[in-house]
Amino acid sequence: MDNDRIKGTGKEIKGNVKEVVGKVTGDRSTEVEGKADQVAGKVQRKYGEAKDEVRDALDDVDTDPSRPIP
Repeated sequence: MDNDRIKGTGKEIKGNVKEVVGKVTGDRSTEVEGKADQVAGKVQRKYGEAKDEVRDALDDVDTDPSRPIP
């Protein structure tokens, strides 16, 4: 599992908590920061997932050179 997937998931969770705190306290700025953190985390997580998929595809090619790349 790629490190970006782990860090991205952490940012998403942190952002979710921050958003909820902002809503509960009525602090619009904190709420918006939380939403932004969630988006940044999702992008980082998806980037990590893409790297994993490429790595897996390359591993498959290395083990079976006759298999076409999907």
